[in-house]
Amino acid sequence: MHASPPLPALPGSPLHTPRLTLRPYLPSDAADFFRLIDENRPRLRPSFPAREATVQTATDALQVLAQFRHDWSLGRLYVLGIWLAATGRYLGDISLKPNWSPPVTLEIGYYLAATAEGQGFAREALAAVVEFGFATLGAERLLIRCRANNPRSCAVAESVGFQQLTPRPRLWPLRSFVSSEQPILYYIRKRE
Repeated sequence: MHASPPLPALPGSPLHTPRLTLRPYLPSDAADFFRLIDENRPRLRPSFPAREATVQTATDALQVLAQFRHDWSLGRLYVLGIWLAATGRYLGDISLKPNWSPPVTLEIGYYLAATAEGQGFAREALAAVVEFGFATLGAERLLIRCRANNPRSCAVAESVGFQQLTPRPRLWPLRSFVSSEQPILYYIRKRE
């Protein structure tokens, strides 16, 4: 059961870091959003299959961005695009999906274009949304799921203070169904 958000719809004020601007998407961002997904489909598909499958055309991108704005207003999902502040170049996005039942928990997901990886942008964006999640949204816990074969994503979570949770064994009927997939690692950070 999910409770409703304890806060009214939050304004879409940008978050600023030394190099980045993180903000909710605007309709005018649809072309950049579509292009990044289209150019990075094979990389995004394993971790973001719904996003990749839903955004097949520029029109789809516009509809997805409209859904993001609607979800934001209802407190269902907070999606922030990531832009390089100096040039305005679109780099990727980061999202926070709340479970409003106590203890309030936000699951964070993030991705960057291949050309933006390895420069500390994901780490910088994650640090900004950690503050947003705790201070603005009032979360008690933040969670991140990473594929075990994505050491960069795991390193980003760890560098911002997330601790890996001990893996739990799956129920035996599910093992054969998911055995071909890479294991998922879970990371948590609790409010101090």
